[in-house]
Amino acid sequence: MTLQEMVNQAASLYSDRKAVWFDQCNDEPPTFYTYATVVKLATELTAFLQKHCSHQGKCEIGLYCYPGINLPSWILGILQVPAAYSPIDPDAPPVLSTYFIRKCNLRYILVENDKIKKFQMSHVGWFSCNSSAVEHMGLTLFQTSWSHTDVNSQADNVNSKYEPFKAMGNSQPGNTVCPEQLKVKTSGGGYMDVGQKCSLAYVLHTSGTTGTPKIVRVPHKCIVPNIHHLKSIFEVTQDDMLFLASPLTFDPSVVELFIALTSGASILVVPNTVKMMPLELSAALFRHHHVTVLQATPTLLRRFGAHIIKSTVLSADTSLRVLALGGETFPILSLLKSWKHQENRTSIFNLYGITEVSSWATCYKIPEEVFSADFRTDFSVPLGSPLLGTTVEVRDDNGSAVLEGEGQIFIGGEERICFLDDEITVPPGTMRETGDFVRVQNAQMVFLGRKDNQIKRHGKRFNIECLQQAAEDLCQVEACAVTWYQQEKLILFVVPSGDLEERETLQELQKCLPAHAIPDELVRIKSLPLTSHGKVDISELNKIYHNHLNSRRRDSKLNGAEELWERLQYLWKSVLGFLGDSSGISRDAVFLHSGGDSLKALQFYDEIEMLVGRAVPGLLEVILSRTIEQVYTHILKTVFPDEDQLINNDNALKRKLSGNNGEEIHGKYGKLKSERNLEVVPGLISFLALSRGNHFLSMNFTKSLMQPHNTAQVRVEPLQQPSLLHLATPSIMKSHVQGHEMEKNRILTVTSNANKTDWSSVQQLQAECSHVTTAELTLCIRWKSNTRKCVDASPLVIIPFKDEISASVYVGSHSHTMQAIDLDLGEIKWEKTLGDRIESSACISRCGNFVIVGCYDGLVYVLQSSDGETHWTFVTEDTVKSSAVVDPSSGLVYIGSHDQHLYALDIYKKVCIWKLHCEGGAVFSSPCLSSFPHHVYVATLGGLLLAVNPVTGNKIWKSFLGKPLFSSPHCNEKCVCIGCVDGNLYCYTHSGEKVWQFPTNGPVFSSPCISTSTKQEIFFGSHDRFIYCCNTEGNLLWKFEATSSVYGTPFVFQSDDLKNKILLAAVSTDGTVWILNAKSGTAEGVAKLPGEVFSSPVAWGRKLVVGCRNDYVYCLDLCIMGEKEQQGC
Repeated sequence: MTLQEMVNQAASLYSDRKAVWFDQCNDEPPTFYTYATVVKLATELTAFLQKHCSHQGKCEIGLYCYPGINLPSWILGILQVPAAYSPIDPDAPPVLSTYFIRKCNLRYILVENDKIKKFQMSHVGWFSCNSSAVEHMGLTLFQTSWSHTDVNSQADNVNSKYEPFKAMGNSQPGNTVCPEQLKVKTSGGGYMDVGQKCSLAYVLHTSGTTGTPKIVRVPHKCIVPNIHHLKSIFEVTQDDMLFLASPLTFDPSVVELFIALTSGASILVVPNTVKMMPLELSAALFRHHHVTVLQATPTLLRRFGAHIIKSTVLSADTSLRVLALGGETFPILSLLKSWKHQENRTSIFNLYGITEVSSWATCYKIPEEVFSADFRTDFSVPLGSPLLGTTVEVRDDNGSAVLEGEGQIFIGGEERICFLDDEITVPPGTMRETGDFVRVQNAQMVFLGRKDNQIKRHGKRFNIECLQQAAEDLCQVEACAVTWYQQEKLILFVVPSGDLEERETLQELQKCLPAHAIPDELVRIKSLPLTSHGKVDISELNKIYHNHLNSRRRDSKLNGAEELWERLQYLWKSVLGFLGDSSGISRDAVFLHSGGDSLKALQFYDEIEMLVGRAVPGLLEVILSRTIEQVYTHILKTVFPDEDQLINNDNALKRKLSGNNGEEIHGKYGKLKSERNLEVVPGLISFLALSRGNHFLSMNFTKSLMQPHNTAQVRVEPLQQPSLLHLATPSIMKSHVQGHEMEKNRILTVTSNANKTDWSSVQQLQAECSHVTTAELTLCIRWKSNTRKCVDASPLVIIPFKDEISASVYVGSHSHTMQAIDLDLGEIKWEKTLGDRIESSACISRCGNFVIVGCYDGLVYVLQSSDGETHWTFVTEDTVKSSAVVDPSSGLVYIGSHDQHLYALDIYKKVCIWKLHCEGGAVFSSPCLSSFPHHVYVATLGGLLLAVNPVTGNKIWKSFLGKPLFSSPHCNEKCVCIGCVDGNLYCYTHSGEKVWQFPTNGPVFSSPCISTSTKQEIFFGSHDRFIYCCNTEGNLLWKFEATSSVYGTPFVFQSDDLKNKILLAAVSTDGTVWILNAKSGTAEGVAKLPGEVFSSPVAWGRKLVVGCRNDYVYCLDLCIMGEKEQQGC
């Protein structure tokens, strides 16, 4: 049966009843047509169309009109041709309506007479038309004859116009076209064919807010079961009055229209303008026409406002019998309870569906007991049961059915099939992907959110609908919406119910939401903008915010230095979450010491530049290393240069160093006298050095190696490679094996209180990580060393090639101390206090006698590796967080500074060979040395990647990435890679050509680890919580989801004691240590340290060393399952 047959059947039974009411809500009385009149007018139109339209095969006729009294007759008249009606919105952008007409290849368009001029003006020059007027019907038929204009280029314009909204648009659950496209198939048996005569009922297009608009052709067989079943569920009779709430271009309008006209009921139509006026609309619906069935989007319902909903829509004496909400997330239950009068008896339904399977797929009636005062508040409204003829499946990422748990919804059915875009035939039973995720529990589906609304923020996965629901629950919020503006800022738009204080609102949200779900900004608006489908218009909200930013820039003109200081303090508190703290900020406060991190520093940086309305060069570097007063004076110098009272940097540096053991600055580069007159130690130590990211330096000084022109190579590869194995003599390897045997007996006899083995916490470590059920390895704390402050630096591990010298770990901390620790025993060999906190990771000199490390006091310290005594200190002009790298061929040391320079130091002659200004950005990360070609790579917080000649200091090439680079570059013989806070990993050739970029969903602070033992795979972490493995072509091989952001650099290792597997060590910022199979990305072992971790791990054999923010450096032993008891774990 077709829709028109169902209407004619009802008309034969209820010919004298009123079928349609039209109320303009002005001084004129409403008009109506009976069923007999509707059918009569429809028959006249049908005869006209049959006469003037050639309808061989399928026929589709456009309908360009506003809703009015004649609308049901026009639609019925088209259907009876038989033809499908294709509604065209007169208010739609002309480029979109032209695209729809051309894409559907519409030959005939019915235009409402008073819209003819608008129609012609909107499409002038795009096609010519022949027209014929329909007598007494208020319509004119246009036959399109496409001109020589390149209409395909117009379609291209539509693609380009709507493509940008993919990133910022937030699709809502419900009637949303999703990306799955079936291949066009040749017509044959067993397929539904779009060309079958009489098969199509209507043709729609999507709004295009999330991409290129899609064409959806809907057969009668697809929509008729919806009409039958919902009539039954809503118990619709000839006594009901339904409201045409949805526009014709939104397929729920079909349900509203035909549920009424196939039941003998009445349909109320009002002008579009009235739908935008809550008072007039509520009066028309419930006072004048006593609407009994209302189907609407939750946003359309909210437009009434809480007062009208309570007093009229869901009052005790309302005429409304059925309220069916769909197309968007169902309102939270507490909000619905606040709207519904205790004596209200309206039945409320939750509808769910997608346009691809028009119109609704499931329905759930809210039980009456849910609204009782004592009902539990955590009740989640399910999506309900499938409607007639509809099949609903929930599948996981592998396509397997989900009976309990989370997955994505797929919808279809034997005859519930629509044709998308150019599809000609579709197999019966086709299932369409929705992009909507649910949790299946006790055979019920609970909506979790759209795939499009899943964002990664501050390293946490988050659905923005959670923020919206929490905000809706606040009494001061009338209505709200959330956008992820340019994938950078989380903006909460609020329609206030009265007085709304932004600070109080944010504090209320902080009580019920995690930190990563708190919006960056709250914007007050008078009403939510809607699409023509009655949903929140996300693109319009983004425009509102864009205009808000521009307005704020204009209004934020600072009146002077005093106002700058006040507003800077406000931003400081806002970003750090201290808005509720009324106390002042100390002028000595440092952002990173006050609860800030790199990500918050970027936010603070953006807010300041927004405040002052211009770029402030070098600002990020100052935020990361200086006090708030120094941040203020740095901004002052740019914004109010006349008021700049900054102290000369050189004088400040001299004053800073004046108390440094009486040392004086000498020479152009500020060389300092050494603490004692030391000669370079003549002995050369053979060793293997391991540092973060699989950086290996192997120096084996034999007699042949002592020749003047001999060179050694930097090894950036796993120790187990044959090229490195020969560097270790059998006796050395044997001694380390023997050391493992001794550990089993002596490990519990360690007497150092600071480093006592903490076996009591092992059970806790394993218990906390019990979710990794497939792990084959356990991690036990071998030792831990108390540094007395946070350890953000990564360890340097030195393995000597002499039996009598034990392996050492060198690491610094925020306590200003540098420690050398015995790798096997955990005993402190020496401890040295430097001038300020240490975040730089240590580097070993070519000879093995010195350790080089940067410090916050602006100095580069060269310490004796044997006892920590100072050999030399070199002065830079700002904080040194960069870690040094040594050139094994020349012995030169390269290190960066926040003073925006890269330095080449000869630590033996105690001179600076050259320094290079890196063009406007602090050097936070560490340089990277390539042997072939001989380059040193350096990155800046200004977003610049530089290749430099290590001998001369001349720039070879540079590339500007546009966002700060915290990640350190790493390279192999083919390429150099670096992570960026824009969420990408970039790969360049050694000649400076960008080869590829690999995207993640969060900033990349982690440095890449490039390993030769795994066929040149690249491993790195992201703030989106994933550890990634890609090949050197930039293709993803695997990714592993950690429990929080991954800041540090992964480390690849292999050990005979661990079944010779190639393993990957990585640490997430919540302190979880992951041991993964480097080939597959599966978890082999896991442990949890009791603090945050920003340090990178280093592994040797079965030992793993890493720093932690609970003030300790940890050494973990990796044990195979079954060895745990033997080792005391």
